[in-house]
Amino acid sequence: MGELEGSYRVIQTPGTRLGAPFNAGISTLEAGQALSANMSAAGKNYGRGLQMRVVGLDESQEFYDMETKSLGQTLLSEVFQRGNLIENDYFGLEFQNTQMNWVWLEPIKPIVRQVRRPANTLFRLSVKFFPPDPGQIQEEYTRYLFSLQMKRDLMEARLLCTENTGALLASHLVQSEIGDYDELGDRDYLRLNTLLPYQDKVQDRIMDFHRRHLGQTPAESDFQVLEIARKLEMYGVRFHPASDREGTKINLSVAHMGLQVFQGNTRINTFNWSKIRKLSFKRKRFLIKLHPEVHGPHQDTLEFLMGSRDQCKIFWKNCVEHHSFFRLLDQPLPPTKAILFSRGSSFRYSGRTQKQLVDYVRDSGTKRTPYQRRNSKIRSSARSLAYDIRLHSSSSELFPGHRVTPFLSSSPPPLSFPFLSPLPSLLPSPSLLLSPPLPSSPPLLTLSLPFSYPLSPLPLFSSPLPSSPPNPLSPSLSPLLLSPLSPLPPLFSSPPDKAYFIAKEILTTERTYLKDLEVITVWFRSAVIKENAMPEGLMTLLFSNIDPIYEFHRGFLKELDQRLALWEGRSNAHVKGDYQRIGDVMLKNMTALKEFTGYLQKHDEVLTELEKASKRVKKLETVYKEFELQKVCYLPLNTFLLKPIQRLMHFKLILERLSKHYPQDHPDHHDCSEALKEVAQIAAQLQSSLIRLENFQKLTELQRDLVGVENLTSPGREFIREGCLYKLTKKGLQQRMFFLFSDMLLYSSKGVTATNQFKVHGQLPLHGMIVDESESEWSVPHCFTIYSAQRTVVVAARSEPDRCPDPPPSTLPPFSIYPVSVEQESEDEMSSSHGSLDKQAHHRANTTLHVCWHRNTSVSMSDHSLAVENQLSGYLLRKFKNSNGWQKLWVVFTNFCLFFYKTHQDDFPLASLPLLGYTVSTPEEVDGIHKEYVFKLQFKSHVYFFRAESEYTFERWMEVIRSAAGRMTLLLNRK
Repeated sequence: MGELEGSYRVIQTPGTRLGAPFNAGISTLEAGQALSANMSAAGKNYGRGLQMRVVGLDESQEFYDMETKSLGQTLLSEVFQRGNLIENDYFGLEFQNTQMNWVWLEPIKPIVRQVRRPANTLFRLSVKFFPPDPGQIQEEYTRYLFSLQMKRDLMEARLLCTENTGALLASHLVQSEIGDYDELGDRDYLRLNTLLPYQDKVQDRIMDFHRRHLGQTPAESDFQVLEIARKLEMYGVRFHPASDREGTKINLSVAHMGLQVFQGNTRINTFNWSKIRKLSFKRKRFLIKLHPEVHGPHQDTLEFLMGSRDQCKIFWKNCVEHHSFFRLLDQPLPPTKAILFSRGSSFRYSGRTQKQLVDYVRDSGTKRTPYQRRNSKIRSSARSLAYDIRLHSSSSELFPGHRVTPFLSSSPPPLSFPFLSPLPSLLPSPSLLLSPPLPSSPPLLTLSLPFSYPLSPLPLFSSPLPSSPPNPLSPSLSPLLLSPLSPLPPLFSSPPDKAYFIAKEILTTERTYLKDLEVITVWFRSAVIKENAMPEGLMTLLFSNIDPIYEFHRGFLKELDQRLALWEGRSNAHVKGDYQRIGDVMLKNMTALKEFTGYLQKHDEVLTELEKASKRVKKLETVYKEFELQKVCYLPLNTFLLKPIQRLMHFKLILERLSKHYPQDHPDHHDCSEALKEVAQIAAQLQSSLIRLENFQKLTELQRDLVGVENLTSPGREFIREGCLYKLTKKGLQQRMFFLFSDMLLYSSKGVTATNQFKVHGQLPLHGMIVDESESEWSVPHCFTIYSAQRTVVVAARSEPDRCPDPPPSTLPPFSIYPVSVEQESEDEMSSSHGSLDKQAHHRANTTLHVCWHRNTSVSMSDHSLAVENQLSGYLLRKFKNSNGWQKLWVVFTNFCLFFYKTHQDDFPLASLPLLGYTVSTPEEVDGIHKEYVFKLQFKSHVYFFRAESEYTFERWMEVIRSAAGRMTLLLNRK
């Protein structure tokens, strides 16, 4: 007989044929319950119904009487109703099947068709959908259950993290359950309750962390647990064992952003929903069909082999449900009934989407009865988080000077928040060594298949809910969603002077600069010391040059923050004096900065020696590569070594702007002019060094990304331009990446191997090269031929190219083409690729090389130099094209890219937006944006709006984004 898919063959034993009772090997009796009593109860209920046993997240057990033919939804509804769970769509019931794997109870199928012995099966309530931001969860009770899920995952070793992070999570759990620190109480509690598999090892650290949570309410503790857990690599990850085409054992997982591939506990690839066109399975094969533009028309299907057809279908169903819940705005309609026969599965997600759930909780006004935390000595009432939680950390961070008063009444008065608050003071935040972003794996080529689920190509950014509603009462006040219809109180009683915003720019960019220095002085130092990977001589050379600079800027930042606090009136020091100026602070520190010129001049040597040592010392090379994969290292590591000299150029440009703004008789004009002279003198001495460093850094970056070329950093070689053209091959016009240097021309294609590097196909010397326009000969628009001594190459652009800003040698073609619609991408693709890096490839997806490839554009070295001179940081409000609210984010512009943080204190960005190929403009009437200081970013169908706090900051953001665009067009249509 052939194989019957989706069914079990039960072979009877002699005992069962003779009527012997089946022994499952697992006792289902309660403590003190006799077997005879259990059998009599079963006989009594036989034919009338089933009694289901459900374990809650707090380990309590409940029994539910169900009809024999009840659907799974019936049991789910009973559990949610008895628990008074409003945001119930995040949860589900799971049970172990015959293979002892945890599977979800399906709502639309009868229970008896899913569970072999329902009355003897233990169901447990669990979180099914893990949102990326706990601020999207609106109910305190829901957050409490989520924190219990994190507690369960820690104990079951699902939520993997460092011991330090595990101890911090456990300390918040202890705070939520027994309250403030008490040494004797802590030891008793930890002796009786196990929160971590390695709890004995870190018990003292748990208690030390717990001591710091004095006065923290249970609701605050729950939120802190979720805020820490969501940043971990294994947050919400559930493994489904599989193997690739080569037989390598891997694990598949599905999350809010798409599908993830793990090797062991290391993530090696991520496939965003926007990249996936169809998910399907056939017997034991699970297939992912990508959009043709992602990996090309002949490499668009990936195949994975799972243990059985049932395991394959279970994972496929999980993927369908996650896509529907997080990506769709409305509940998907059931498939139409086939007239004669149907092919494939009719399974569809049957619950509410996250968008519908958020809207329901917000608009329904459902009132919950008070609930009791079973494991806690502290009582909590429903919705108390919105009224009783103390918002000291979030409010001081986002709204300094605005006191948030706790309300105990059932109907709190409306809260009013400012649009953009004055910048908060620096508050130290504990840095957690979380798991780094992990690499990507090779795609696998295979065939098409019958059972499939097409995915809708909805745009996605850092949040899966582009239209998330405002939730000002959430403890996550950052990012803040503001209604565009709500009145925004002004920042100042009278409009501030432009000098204030220039001074504020100095402060905000200094904050980012100090964070960048910490990547070297704190994070990288820790990595090399831990592994003893760096030679002592290089260690001394590197840190003896950068440590003094770091210490100087720490003091400088403190002075800037104090001056802006006095300027804004948020300081408690009521002293007489004119503090609405910045020139005196700049003059003092720019004069002091001259003492560090010697250190800055050695950065050329530091960068060269570090590169040589990383090639010579294997351990250092390994640490170097692994460190660049950490989230905190959001740019190539050697880029951070250029920051001190680049910062001088920033000071020079800002002081020039400030000096031009002040009239000659202004009290601050003289100090600003003198400070400008001081920094200009230092910058002039280091200008040539900066040019060499930027060229060397670019060459080393390309050396890591290109396969098939050696010694790219040869002395005297200069990088000129990189960009995409179409090369004529036997298969027709194929996209290629070209690199123009002062002595040669390279062209390459993106690899499909595990390294994901670019493979060099040709290396043409410039000496003797001839370029000839050949449209008529090949009948290809915008076509030209490159003749060299070695070979002839025919290339073309999609449109008439602009002349590049750098005058190339007269025999060379202009490497500037317009963006071409080559692929359908979204910002999450770029940001997730930025977080899904391959350790062997050692690249970042938001480097200009990869962005130029995906956006089909080009960028020159002069563009690089211009872009790094125009770095900017600050808070902006961001809005999606179809959303109603504005989200407050800390935005950093550097290296042709916008990086998004919740606050300026975060150690690494949440998402990134490469700007090459984007257009920037002011909103049109059809956009429906009736606010001041709003600019619009657009690439193909992806549209985002950003709102600045003043005309000056609006113009500055427009200016720096224009400098980063490369081939981007600036469209000014201000009304």
